Amino acid sequence: MKWLLPVVLLIGVLPAFGQNEDAITLDDVVQTAQDFARDNLDPEVLRNLPELDQQKVRNFLALIQKELRGDNVADLAPLKDAAQIILPLLESREETQPYALWLKSRLDYLEVADDLQRHTPPPKARPGKPTPPIPNPPPQKERAVWTKMFSRRAAPSEAAPLVTELKPIFEQEKIPGELVWLAEVESSFNPRARSPAGAAGLFQLMPATAKRFGLRTWLPDQRLDSKDSARAAAKYLHVLHDRFKNWPLALAAYNSGEGTVQKLLDRQRKKSFDAIAPHLPAETQMYVPKVEAVLQRRENVALENLRSPS
Repeated sequence: MKWLLPVVLLIGVLPAFGQNEDAITLDDVVQTAQDFARDNLDPEVLRNLPELDQQKVRNFLALIQKELRGDNVADLAPLKDAAQIILPLLESREETQPYALWLKSRLDYLEVADDLQRHTPPPKARPGKPTPPIPNPPPQKERAVWTKMFSRRAAPSEAAPLVTELKPIFEQEKIPGELVWLAEVESSFNPRARSPAGAAGLFQLMPATAKRFGLRTWLPDQRLDSKDSARAAAKYLHVLHDRFKNWPLALAAYNSGEGTVQKLLDRQRKKSFDAIAPHLPAETQMYVPKVEAVLQRRENVALENLRSPS
């Protein structure tokens, strides 16, 4: 079986998967990698990599997407070292560099997950029972980690001209201009960034979302145009804020989908992001406090104090 050696090599790159021994198996990796690669990764892009490296990349991208969408932040921590190995492979070919840009923008999640895991006491195992997974950190704890990370980080070099250019577009759509800094979280202000799931551009719009707000996704892909993508993102944020009535929930929906957030609010009978955060996908749990930290650092404004233009 051609995939077996690359998968074993990838697993050799990854550290052990934390406290939850049932979190992932070889069959999980193989099946997830095969399904994900078939449905999402462009074979015309990845064929430029050597065969063994191609399989490593496919398997890793499948795995990180699986854990970003999973509900346990700690499961992202073991991917930190593997990402540093995979990233040069993606950067080595022009055709795969958009995936590299996407991955670089998500290394923060792996670093923060690793930091949180190292500072969280492992749960106690009951006799005869498997060790339970590390619980998700409360939003307050995540905010502290993200704030510390961004307190010493300069803005991306591409940010200044784009922020100046795009703020008026957000304001025209009745969205706080400060939210253009979502582009730092989504793509580090690089419009070439593309996710393995198909999101693209400064604001990482999925094809369906782009089409919903009037953008073409091919010949050419308007998501790669800074002004077009900004206007579509602002329109989507407007819809989300009208629905959820506050920015933390609107941003959670921007990251994980409207249905995901609404179902949790209904199921948990809650009305705030903090109340449902531990049940959201791992990426979303970290996405909202990361945006908060970015806004505080770049604009000296708290997310809850944003005001839409009248």
